[in-house]
Amino acid sequence: MMSAKLSPLDATLTPPSPLSTTTFHTLSQRAYIPSHVYQHPSALLLELCTSISELHQIIPLVIKNGLYNEHLFQTKLVSLFCNYGTLTEASRVFELVDDKLDVLYHTMLKGYAKNSSLDSALSFFCRMRHDGVVPVVYNFTYMLKLCGDDSDLRRGKEIHGQLVTGGFSWNLFAMTGLMNMYAKCRQINEAYKVFDRMPERDLVCWNTIVSGYAQNGLPKVALELVLRMFEESQRPDAVTVVSILPAAADMGSLRIGKAIHAYVLRAGFESIVNVSTAIVDMYSKCGSVQTARMIFDGMNHRTVVSWNSMIDGYVQSGDKEEAMVLFQEMMDEGVQPTNVTIMEALHACANLGDLERGKLVHELAKQWKLHSDVSVMNSLISMYSKCKRVDIASNIFKNLENKTLVSWNAMILGYAQNGHVSEALNSFRQMQTQNINPDSFTMVSVIPALAELSSPRQAKWIHGLVIRKFLNGNVFVMTALVDMYAKCGAVHTARKLFEMMDERHVITWNAMIDGYGVHGHGRAAVDLFMEMENGLVEPNDITFLCVLSACSHSGLVEEGLQLFNSMKDNYSLKPSMDHYGAMVDLLGRSGRLNEAWDFIQNMPVEPGITVYGAMLGACRIHKNAELGEKAGNKLFELNPHEAGYHVLLANIFATASMWDKVAKVRSMMEKKGLEKTPGCSLVELKNEVHSFYSGSTGHRQSKMIYAFLQILVDKIKAAGYVPDTNSIHDVEDHVKEQLLNTHSEKLAIAFGILNTRPGTTLHIRKNLRVCGDCHNATKYISLVTDREIIVRDMHRFHHFKNGVCSCGDYW
Repeated sequence: MMSAKLSPLDATLTPPSPLSTTTFHTLSQRAYIPSHVYQHPSALLLELCTSISELHQIIPLVIKNGLYNEHLFQTKLVSLFCNYGTLTEASRVFELVDDKLDVLYHTMLKGYAKNSSLDSALSFFCRMRHDGVVPVVYNFTYMLKLCGDDSDLRRGKEIHGQLVTGGFSWNLFAMTGLMNMYAKCRQINEAYKVFDRMPERDLVCWNTIVSGYAQNGLPKVALELVLRMFEESQRPDAVTVVSILPAAADMGSLRIGKAIHAYVLRAGFESIVNVSTAIVDMYSKCGSVQTARMIFDGMNHRTVVSWNSMIDGYVQSGDKEEAMVLFQEMMDEGVQPTNVTIMEALHACANLGDLERGKLVHELAKQWKLHSDVSVMNSLISMYSKCKRVDIASNIFKNLENKTLVSWNAMILGYAQNGHVSEALNSFRQMQTQNINPDSFTMVSVIPALAELSSPRQAKWIHGLVIRKFLNGNVFVMTALVDMYAKCGAVHTARKLFEMMDERHVITWNAMIDGYGVHGHGRAAVDLFMEMENGLVEPNDITFLCVLSACSHSGLVEEGLQLFNSMKDNYSLKPSMDHYGAMVDLLGRSGRLNEAWDFIQNMPVEPGITVYGAMLGACRIHKNAELGEKAGNKLFELNPHEAGYHVLLANIFATASMWDKVAKVRSMMEKKGLEKTPGCSLVELKNEVHSFYSGSTGHRQSKMIYAFLQILVDKIKAAGYVPDTNSIHDVEDHVKEQLLNTHSEKLAIAFGILNTRPGTTLHIRKNLRVCGDCHNATKYISLVTDREIIVRDMHRFHHFKNGVCSCGDYW
C-alpha cells in the first residue's frame, strides 16, 4: 500500500500509462547490469532508461512497489531527470526527500550546472553549503565550467577562493578546471600561473593550457608549449593536435602545419575524423586549398564539420564557385547542414553576387529549420546587401527579434555599401538609443558612410565618439578615419592621424595614398609610396591602383609608367582591368591619346569597360572625335545600357559640330530608353543636407538663390569671367548662358554663401564631373567672395581659393 508521503507524486510527476511488456523486454535486453545494482526489475529499468518518455513509464512501477523512499531510486530519478534536461521534475523529486544524502545534493548541483543558469547553480550551491553538505571536487569543477562559459571572471575567482579554503589546491582535476575557467575568461596569464604552480601535470592539464593560449590569440606560445611537452616527456595526443593545428593556421605557417601533419601520420592519428578535419582547415587557411581538398577526399569518414571546413577553405581562398559546387555535393550526399554550413554558402553567394543561388540557400535554411538562427539571419542580411537587395535585407533585420551587435553591424554595412547613407546613420543612432555599444566593426561600417557625406562636422563627431569608446587604438578604425577625413576634404588632418598611428596596415597606406591622389597631391602620393617601399609593409595591387590614379590626376606620366612596370617586374603583381584603365587614363589625360590607344591594342587581355571608359573621357577632354568614336563603339558593345557613355560621346561629336552623329547617338539612347543622369549637388547646413538639381526650383529659398546668383554672376563677369557656352547646343546664345547659370553646383554655392557667415569654407558634393564652365566660375566666385570652396565631384576634390583651383586646371 502506498504511503501518504508519496501522494504528491501523482500531481507533480504526472506518470503516463503503465509500462508495456514490450518496452520492459526491450529495456531489459539493452545492456549488462553490474552485480552491485539492485536486482529489482524497476532498478534494472532505471539503469537501462534512455529517454524521458521511458522514464515516465517506469515511475509508476517504482511507486507501486514502494521503492520510492529508497535512496538509490531517489538519486537515480534525480540524475535521470537532470540528464534529460527536465530540471523542474528533478527538483520536485529532490524536495520530497526528507532525509537527503550528500550524493543527492551533488547530483542536483550537476543538473543545475548542465541545464540552468550560473545564477541558479550558484544559488543551489549556497543552499547546499547552508544545509551542511561538504563540497566535493566535482562541485567546484562544475561551477568553474559555468563561470568560464559565461566569461564571469568575478564569480570564477570566488570559486577559486573556495577551492583553496576547501583544501583542493593540490587536486589536479580541480586545478585543470581552474585553468580552463581563466582561459575562457581571457585571463591566460592567470591560467598559466595555476599551471606553473602544479606539482604534477597530466596530459589533460597540458592540453588545457595549450588550447587556452591558442584560443586567446597567442598561437606562437601554444606551439612553444607543445615543444616543452616533448622536453618533459609528455607525448601529445589527438586532442593536443586538434588544439595546435588552428594555432599554425592562425600564424599562416605552412611549414609548422606540415610538421604537425607529419607527427599525425607517425602517431597514427590520421584516421581520427576531428584530426583530419583540423588538417583540412589548416591547409586551407595557410593558402594550400588544393592540398586541403586532397586530404578531404581521402577521408574515410566525414562529419558535417569536415564539409564546413572545406567549403570555408574555398570561400576564404576566393574560389566561391567551387565552394558552391561542394555545398551542392554535400546536399546530394544527404549530409544535414548546420548553421555554419548555411552561413558559408551564403558567404559564397554574397561574394559571387549570385542572388538566385542565395535565395535557394535561404529556402534550404527554412527547410532545415535554421532560418530562426540569429547567425544565419545575419548572414542573410549580408548576402542580400551584397547582392544589391538591401530592401530584402532590411525586412529580415526588422523582423529579427533577438538582434545582436553583429546584426546591427551587418545592416549598417549593408546600407553603406548600397549608397543608403541616411539609413546607415539612422540605424547607427537607433542602435545607440537601445544602449548597444558599438565595436570596431560598427565603426568601420559607419565611418565610410559618413565619408560619403563629405561633412567635416560629422567627421569630427564620429572621431570624438571613437575616442570616447576607446577604439582609437584599433588600426582598422583609425584607417577608416584617415580615409574619412581625406574624403571630407581634410587631407592634412588625415595625414596627422596617419602619423599618429603606432601600427599601420597596408590598407592604411592605401587610404592615405588614395587621399593624396583625389586631392591632386600626386607628388605627395608618390613620395608616400616610396616611404612605404622602404618600410616593413609591402605594397599590394590596391596600393599600385591608388598611386597610379594619383599620378593620373596630377599629370605625373613618367612616374606612373615606372610604377606600372615596377608592379609587374619588382613585385610580380598581375595588373587587373582597373590597373589598365588607370594607365589609359594617365596617358589620355595628359594628351597622349595615340599612346593610350596603342596601349589598349597591346593589352595581354581583352580590354574592359574601365579601359574604354577612360579612353572616352580623355577624348572628351582633348576633343578627339575620331578616337572617341572608336572607344564609344567598343563601350556600347560591352555595356549598351550605360547612359553616361552615350552622353559623353554625343558631347564629343557636338564639340566637333558633327551634328548627324550627335543625332544618331541621341536616337540610340531613345531606342534603349536611356536618360542622362541629372546633375546634383549637395551642401550641408545646420544638420540638414540640401540637394540641388540643375534647373530645379523646388528649394524653399529658390527665388532668393536665383536672384543672388544673378548678382554673383555679374560680379565675376566684372572680374574677368567669360561663360563657356560650347557645351550647350541647339539654343540661342542668351539661353545658353541662362542654362549655365542653373547648374547644380552654382545653385549650391549661392545657397551656401547666402546662409553662412563671411569667410566660412563651403563644402559641396557633386554626383558628376565638374564641367568646365562651373570650374571656371567657381574660381572667380572664390576670388570675389573671399571664400574657400571645396568641391568633391565623382572623381576628385577641387579646392578653390583666391581665384585658383588646387587641380591647376588639370582634371
